Amino acid sequence: MSKPLVIFDKVQKHFGSFVAVKGLDFEIHQGEFLAIMGPSGCGKTTTLRMLAGLEAPSVGEIRLNGRVMNDVAPHERDTPLVWQSLALFPFLTARENVEFGLKMRGVSKAERKQRAIKWLDKMGILEFENRHISTLSGGQRQRVALARSLVMEPQILLLDEPLSALDAHLVIRMQAVLTDLQRELGITFVYVTHSQSEAFAMADRVIIMGKGEIGQIGTPKEIYRAPANRFVAEFVGRNNILAGKVKSIDGRSAQITTPSGIFTVPTNEVQLLEGHKASFVISADLMHIATEEPSGTNKAFCKLISEEFVGSMVTLFLEDAQGHEFKVQMQERELSKFDLHSGDEIWLSWDVQSAHVLNES
Repeated sequence: MSKPLVIFDKVQKHFGSFVAVKGLDFEIHQGEFLAIMGPSGCGKTTTLRMLAGLEAPSVGEIRLNGRVMNDVAPHERDTPLVWQSLALFPFLTARENVEFGLKMRGVSKAERKQRAIKWLDKMGILEFENRHISTLSGGQRQRVALARSLVMEPQILLLDEPLSALDAHLVIRMQAVLTDLQRELGITFVYVTHSQSEAFAMADRVIIMGKGEIGQIGTPKEIYRAPANRFVAEFVGRNNILAGKVKSIDGRSAQITTPSGIFTVPTNEVQLLEGHKASFVISADLMHIATEEPSGTNKAFCKLISEEFVGSMVTLFLEDAQGHEFKVQMQERELSKFDLHSGDEIWLSWDVQSAHVLNES
């Protein structure tokens, strides 16, 4: 991992008596793509605004290249922000929008034009350089907004839900544009989103936030397969969460008694104690279904409640006799072998190593 470019050191932000974010301790590394994800009101945009200089921390320090940035004005930072609304000037052409920041910095007219044309070309929209913003499509406007920020050649680019207003097919296309750009330029990207698919598709690391605090920091795979706590497990993916008490511990595995049955789990690095509460998670795509009772201890007899199709993938929603809901995710071609209908009963199972014990603290 490269050296830290940005350090959040015990950062809090208060708005009157309301604490928007608290205890933020993390680093952003040079050249990485970092996504900050969480539900509405979790503090992710406030965190980004503090990095941009639009809000000052109430407690703690934000350091950029070792310099404390708490009281540094936005225009004195090398941290341009691409807004959700894009904030383009509708009365200017695409090239004039890209040139605007350079003009404010006193760059000569000839150099402004040269640099703007370079970035419009890099973004694949040079043919629209003389078109007014109001005549461009959503995807084209998004590229203009990116070019306007990148023409400043910043060390770090901040993006606040920049794809949320685009159609689904444009979102996929712009994800490819952003990841290709970030790898080509080596610029640090900090990307705020509520979309798991966006964050996991593009980011090197993801921060999950909830109620102003960090729930987990890790790679997309680490967070998806090994959520740190129940909040992260509930927020990320199609997870099945079971809770109960530890019945016994045997080396690297343990048995947990739940209302749905007694199940065997790996102990991970979580400290388990017999008789104490414990919960564990299994991703929906690691579940198996069968018409005959499977072997092994981790199984449940369920009734099919409903199905959700998303392209070639389908999610089954099942319920056991105790009313606990299970989710199973699989390819549609695999499901078609079972010829299931609502109300049908079926066995589901999972491997011991597919379960992940959650930290109860």
